Amino acid sequence: MISLNDEKIPWQEGMTVADLLSGLNDAHNYAVIRVNGKYVSRPNFDAYKIPDEAEIFLIPMVVGG
Repeated sequence: MISLNDEKIPWQEGMTVADLLSGLNDAHNYAVIRVNGKYVSRPNFDAYKIPDEAEIFLIPMVVGG
């Protein structure tokens, strides 16, 4: 199990950030997420593997002026 924004969800061996995001029903466009206190940016989503028991926080992009 992993914690996603304080909600428990199933973890899978070899799960990447891209895998996690593709499985969410979420319209936000994320440029950065935090995994166990480490910030992971979009260019690394396909390669960054999420460890079991990870604590993940999604950080949505904010646009404005």
